[in-house]
Amino acid sequence: MLSALMCVIRRDLLLAFRRRSDVLTTLFFFIMVCSLFPLGVGPEAALLRTMAPGIVWVAALLASMLALGRLFALDYADGTLEQMALSAEPLTLIVIGKVVAHWLVSGVPLVLLAPLLAVQFDLPAESIAVMFFSLLIGTPILSLIGAIGAALTLGVRGGGVLVALLVLPLYIPVLIFGAGAVGAEASGLGGSAHLLLLGGVLAGAAALAPWATAAALRIAFE
Repeated sequence: MLSALMCVIRRDLLLAFRRRSDVLTTLFFFIMVCSLFPLGVGPEAALLRTMAPGIVWVAALLASMLALGRLFALDYADGTLEQMALSAEPLTLIVIGKVVAHWLVSGVPLVLLAPLLAVQFDLPAESIAVMFFSLLIGTPILSLIGAIGAALTLGVRGGGVLVALLVLPLYIPVLIFGAGAVGAEASGLGGSAHLLLLGGVLAGAAALAPWATAAALRIAFE
């Protein structure tokens, strides 16, 4: 099973890097949103430090949502996903592999870029470190929850809008805890409580989301 999981991850990573424009679109969207806000708000350092956690997290959330369209749609269109579902390996395992690959392509670059972009908001080093860890824990949750929405809207006309309507309410706790961790650290309260809450949400999503996504995919195949 581990070999099958690695094969799914390797395949999806290879296909993603063959379509570099899709990957770069998500990345440049995140960079532009984070960079335009300081230009529009002005050079007031205190205001930028206050707004930074929310801006970076909202940008990461929207950028992750942009990448949901390619999670299952292309494989579903050419029949590959159905062939995977008919294989001897559990469909849940295939879903986990595809979600991990999606996070490596769309989530990890955002996590690595966030500390660099946070510098323009004049955040202290401690707050930048908390932001890095909050995104490191939070972005897999976005991919896991987004996979459920992508599977539920598979093959539906206007699926992109439906995905947003389905997953945005579920993203709100992640956004609150992620941005709240940075805000608490900046105010001197410490962000460990918010990070622990994010870790709990990640554990729950990792346990339940692949199963729910697999069930949604089986419905889409019928």
